[in-house]
Amino acid sequence: MPGRSLMRVTLGAVAIALALWVALCAWLFVQQRRLIYHPGFTRTPAASTDFSITRDGVVLRGWRVRADCADAIVYFGGNAETLLPMRERLRALFPHHALYLVAYRGYGASDGTPSETAIVGDARAVFDIVRRAHPKGTVTVIGRSLGAGVAARLASERAVDRLVLVTPFDRLSTVAQSHLPWAPARLLLRERYEAAAAVADLRTPVLVAVAGHDTVVPNASTRALIRALPRAPGVVELPGATHIDVVEAPAFNRALQSFVGPASSGCGGASAHADEALG
Repeated sequence: MPGRSLMRVTLGAVAIALALWVALCAWLFVQQRRLIYHPGFTRTPAASTDFSITRDGVVLRGWRVRADCADAIVYFGGNAETLLPMRERLRALFPHHALYLVAYRGYGASDGTPSETAIVGDARAVFDIVRRAHPKGTVTVIGRSLGAGVAARLASERAVDRLVLVTPFDRLSTVAQSHLPWAPARLLLRERYEAAAAVADLRTPVLVAVAGHDTVVPNASTRALIRALPRAPGVVELPGATHIDVVEAPAFNRALQSFVGPASSGCGGASAHADEALG
């Protein structure tokens, strides 16, 4: 009968669509690290870096600037971000701070394969080395985008003096859901980056930069992170900025300089500690 034939066709179409959806979800689950991490754009010759650390047999490489300064800034970059431009930007903004920028494993000149567990563990190792190298100064941590998730977790576990989160998210699944509304992102993701949960008990002073035209991290996700902080952070609103050019905004750079403040002392006194800690 025509009605039964139509029903069979409809059920068949639904079954095919459901099978395709399940297959796509399974593919996303298996391939998620390839989809999340984009190190290919950032690869850098090892010879261009000037320090390295080894953790779990993996060599991580990056840059340090003015290691003999008392106060230090540690920067964790965004996904697919080349770190050298930020090195030069921070060098100009903070002429009396030591700077440390390390590439995630698999990024830049670093060896290994990226994963949340490995990257967060590496961040702890980098911070601990910098803290030992600057025992009498302050250590400010800046995290951008993916790096904001790393920095938030780090600040929940280490005594960070100041924390700067640039275009942060509350959790990675929120970002994934905004780009893949048809997929159950929260159920599929093994890479969690639960930044809001990490900062729930944070007492560290925080500055958050919000890009008004951010098409990568939804503003709602950034504001959810802000609400999760137990103390109101400093917030710099950048209505004309995008996810890519946010750090170029003069208002951001002014807010960053004001938040970090002047160095507590000059350079030249921490060189022995820096050489011992970093080699």
